Amino acid sequence: MFTRVNSNKQRLQRHKRVRAKISGTAERPRLCVYRSLNNIQAQVIDDKTGATLVTASSYETDLKSKGGNVEGAKLVGELVAKRAIEKGITEVVFDRGGYLYHGRVKSLADGAREAGLKF
Repeated sequence: MFTRVNSNKQRLQRHKRVRAKISGTAERPRLCVYRSLNNIQAQVIDDKTGATLVTASSYETDLKSKGGNVEGAKLVGELVAKRAIEKGITEVVFDRGGYLYHGRVKSLADGAREAGLKF
């Protein structure tokens, strides 16, 4: 009999492995990505204080029509970058959250870069 692989458990293990190596500071906070089946979210987090500085997601009313697809993810990346720059954050550390750097995650990162964030 075959056992089904729990892909979310594997993703969380990859995420743990990545988080052991990267951490956000006040000078360079962490841009964390969460991708669900239908939506995508991004947060800028200072891990020293444990505070979320900026957040954006495809749940917001402006972006709800696009959803969590590739172009919606790019808009979320642009929005989180715009909000971060308003707070004086220009450089971040990118945390892909255990997901492959492909598709929606890559689109979010490209949108944030185009809007002015450096990572």
